[in-house]
Amino acid sequence: MILQRAMGELFALICAVMLGLAAGAIWLVPVVMMRHPLPELAVLAGWILAFAIRQWVHGRKWNVVLLAWLATALACAYVRVLAVATDISGMMGYGLAEVMRTAGYAMLLDLARMGLTPRDFIWDVAGLIVATIVGLRTSSRKA
Repeated sequence: MILQRAMGELFALICAVMLGLAAGAIWLVPVVMMRHPLPELAVLAGWILAFAIRQWVHGRKWNVVLLAWLATALACAYVRVLAVATDISGMMGYGLAEVMRTAGYAMLLDLARMGLTPRDFIWDVAGLIVATIVGLRTSSRKA
């Protein structure tokens, strides 16, 4: 029984990580189309991720909150890394995959961190707050 629960929690963690990465990749589309960062979408990402995790991944409130926080924070970081990679790709004339492979994750993460503004940070925190509120709401499904 303990092993079954541990495997369920591990699967929920993997689902939250995958949802966060997917949300970051989808968030990149309007960022590239508008040609400037859209940190306001962190609120929408937090709402959607918390709702999805609450409905389909996990039913316990505090687990949902932690998983939604993780997914939202991961989406916020991932979109910035992808945006930096697309900027470098456009400047250098290389493909996105080649830039990500050549530059490496550490360099892209450092460049994304250097480009982080207080406005971006405030919107990220707002997204985490929305994820908490939505995660704490009662689920319509039975646990």
